[in-house]
Amino acid sequence: MAIKSADNRPVGIFDSGIGGLTIVDSVVRLLPSERVVFYGDTAHLPYGDKSSHAIRTYSRNIVEYLIRQDCKAIIIACNTASAVAFRELERSFGGEMAIINVIDPVVKFTLQQVTNGSIGVIGTRRTIRTGIYPRRLRTLRKNVQVTAHATPLLAPMIEEGFFNNKISQTIINNYLSRPGLNEIEALILACTHYPLIRPEIERYYGGKVNVIDSTDAVAQELKSELEKRRQLADHSFPDHDFLVSDFTASFQETTKIFFREKVKLQERRISE
Repeated sequence: MAIKSADNRPVGIFDSGIGGLTIVDSVVRLLPSERVVFYGDTAHLPYGDKSSHAIRTYSRNIVEYLIRQDCKAIIIACNTASAVAFRELERSFGGEMAIINVIDPVVKFTLQQVTNGSIGVIGTRRTIRTGIYPRRLRTLRKNVQVTAHATPLLAPMIEEGFFNNKISQTIINNYLSRPGLNEIEALILACTHYPLIRPEIERYYGGKVNVIDSTDAVAQELKSELEKRRQLADHSFPDHDFLVSDFTASFQETTKIFFREKVKLQERRISE
């Protein structure tokens, strides 16, 4: 009888801050045997204010660090880094491991959910400015109608703990009332912070719009890649690592917003 093999090396997940913990949450729920090494580049957030060269440099340095931690796959849990750095990272490291961004899985999933209707996208200014979502959607379906709007107040609002209350609902309603975001069939939440306000967004639309975030789609993409490469783990109780480039008590406190379990952040600086 053949002995089943397992690959118990960790999965690396990184973000410009700690919002990517929403991706970690989905990964550990879907793949409870996988060990995660999460790296939040809190010293350089937000990436949206940085040049493309800086974002690519930060991202490459983090990926090289995660490779040194023996990671078998890496998720770029940041829309800005996914838009700006993914292609270069895939060219450099994709031959030896799966490099997964947060854009392509949700784009493919969204197109499976819509028929001939239009799609809305909300995200940070930098993500929306890149035009990455309309381009990727139209690459797969040429005639799709896409309306993209920047919603810059939402991420800092969430980090301050303002969600599921009257203040957050008022801000969300104001953003979603913009032209083009009412007559849509689906809305993509193009920021890893936004899953936390998904119920409020769904409340605004009253169930008439399919609200889609990247968390479950990305976790499913990871599962498919690990299955294809025969790299699934068989840990009973994996011990995750949560690292940041700049530790503050406020970051530690904010992790409770993004991750269901209590986590202990460790500062780990990477030379640039």
